[in-house]
Amino acid sequence: MAMKGDAAALVREYQKRLERALRESEISVLQYWKERLDRIAAMKPEGISSLLLELKKLSENMDNRMRTLKKDLR
Repeated sequence: MAMKGDAAALVREYQKRLERALRESEISVLQYWKERLDRIAAMKPEGISSLLLELKKLSENMDNRMRTLKKDLR
């Protein structure tokens, strides 16, 4: 019985570590994209068209990153 308890404790410990790593990764990703958005918000665009262009560039960067990550999953 002690063996099962040890294995369960080990599984719980690894699960905690994995969840923490995932949270840290998500925080890092959100910080990166927030910084990008903050830079766009701080810009003094000449008009709505230049702001839309910057937002479109950001969206394309996000699409490219998602495609890259999806390829790595295969």
